[in-house]
Amino acid sequence: MLPSFGFLFDIDGVLVRGKTPIPAARTAFQKLVNSQGQFLVPVVFVTNAGNCLRQKKADQLSHLLGVPISQDQVMMSHSPLRMFKRYHEKCVLVSGQGPLLDIAQDLGFCQPITIDALREKRPLLDAVDHDRRPNVLSPSAVELPKIEAVVLFGEPVRWETSLQLIIDVLLTSGYPGNPYEQENYPHIPVLACNMDLMWVAEAQSPRFGHGTFMVCLENIYKKITGKELKYEVLMGKPSRLTYQYAEHLIRAQALQRSWEQPIQTLYAVGDNLMTDVYGANLYNRYLQSSRTGSKSRLQAKVSGGRGPATLSQDNEIGLSWENELASAAAAHCREEDSPPSLRIFQILQLHGLNSSLVSGSLGLADPQKAKMLKNQQLKVIKEIINSDLDNTTHRRQLAEVEISFHQCKAGITGVSLKLSGVPVCSVG
Repeated sequence: MLPSFGFLFDIDGVLVRGKTPIPAARTAFQKLVNSQGQFLVPVVFVTNAGNCLRQKKADQLSHLLGVPISQDQVMMSHSPLRMFKRYHEKCVLVSGQGPLLDIAQDLGFCQPITIDALREKRPLLDAVDHDRRPNVLSPSAVELPKIEAVVLFGEPVRWETSLQLIIDVLLTSGYPGNPYEQENYPHIPVLACNMDLMWVAEAQSPRFGHGTFMVCLENIYKKITGKELKYEVLMGKPSRLTYQYAEHLIRAQALQRSWEQPIQTLYAVGDNLMTDVYGANLYNRYLQSSRTGSKSRLQAKVSGGRGPATLSQDNEIGLSWENELASAAAAHCREEDSPPSLRIFQILQLHGLNSSLVSGSLGLADPQKAKMLKNQQLKVIKEIINSDLDNTTHRRQLAEVEISFHQCKAGITGVSLKLSGVPVCSVG
């Protein structure tokens, strides 16, 4: 029987925790392949990680899950950069860690320059760490081409160096080492991958993600210039671009396997409220707004919501990436994740809010505790969500937080959470 559905799997927190595989994941994947190790349905792994090549991630997953996985089944946060061809011939500054030049060149960039390479050619720019300051304080005579864009692949190792040099590039219009020119606004394009404020590894609490680095960069830029840092594009979950690109990979995989039956349903499996669940809801909104009457549709569901979404299949795979992604359109996408009370509980626990304020159903009989949650922690929750998704004017247009508390004389009996008018969960 030909498959009529496909899977989009998150990796961290769903299949692995750090480098440790989640035991049930290996068992589950044995059910998705035949005796020859071939997948029975289209499967794409969608991760916000961006510190390695697709092939390395595919090899890691093959080892961890015990099934053969190809690089064409892996989507990193930076994968959609392949379609931004207008930047591929330009000199771009790339930030992150791992084999940055290999990653950039694999994506199509012909003139990437890393933070370390820029620091080597302009040693006077990196002055925070006194032990790394150059002994000879003279300007470098090495010529550099104009840097025409900044590409943020992921969180770097030495944040102070990356922050300083990126700011230098933005405030000199691509000529770091020159005096700042604050009248040049807007700044050169910034393309950013992975907006995760925090992520789950082996530690008991979440760790800083690339979104935290972006918060630092945005606030430093605004403090210096008084203006907002603007992004040419934001990619990685929960962005619409990421889901469109993942859907393209599912269709390409089905075509490669000669599965002629249309893929009617996508199941997106994830664990993160702010990326997997919220991203699927945002994509659902886009699909609904893009629906047209007579097009064939691809139905999508999210593990975190029950519901269909339909995507246009009018364009052939051979078209350009831009046209392929632009063609996506759908009816709707509903969510079926963990119980809403658990998700609310998780977001409170995730950010260290007092767990004694939260019962299994979020019903709070103590009026004093209820008042504390409403008057103090409501502000904290809003700040957390806005920090994660909404730190610039660009993202502020995307996410507005609405948290409603259902009350009675005994206290708070329930909580509803919406982002940009999209219901995420309601309890009580």
